[in-house]
Amino acid sequence: MAAALAYGADNPALLAIRLTEGDGAIYAKGSRATRGLTVLITDETGRPVEGATVSFSLPADGPSGEFSSGGRTEIATTRADGRAAVWGMQWNRTSGPFEIRITAVKGQARAGTVSSQFLSDAVEVKDAAPAKARAGHKLLWISVIIAGAAVAGVAGVVSGKGTAASPAGSAVTPLQIGSPTISLGHP
Repeated sequence: MAAALAYGADNPALLAIRLTEGDGAIYAKGSRATRGLTVLITDETGRPVEGATVSFSLPADGPSGEFSSGGRTEIATTRADGRAAVWGMQWNRTSGPFEIRITAVKGQARAGTVSSQFLSDAVEVKDAAPAKARAGHKLLWISVIIAGAAVAGVAGVVSGKGTAASPAGSAVTPLQIGSPTISLGHP
């Protein structure tokens, strides 16, 4: 949260910026942002500030992109709920971390902060959560199958009916573990 002191009867004495959506997002390089970056601007009492001008700026080089307007800076005005948002950024093809600089102004009050973002080499980052969930379900089913096979194998050994076919006339001998031995010195 960032804050600044200001003077003026009709303007807030203090502005604060809180990132409410999109901070820490990871996108595939070269993709378009499907989620937005939303901030909440409040005054010194914590009330939302309507009509504040909010500037969002992308880096000039390295991992970065352009806003839907085609520039590296986008200006938005807060609504009655104190929120302002940008979305639809077109990311460049350089992977790595970067920061979006955010500045809010209302009268003489100013505040600033940054939002950390990351461009990844992954082909489809936006589907990472569903893929992870699918992988989790696959892992669960594989675990259930393995556990079932293990239980069946143990049950077969305990009952004397091994799962492998035994030659005619041979008896299945259960596995026995002897008592432990401790040796001191050289063997």
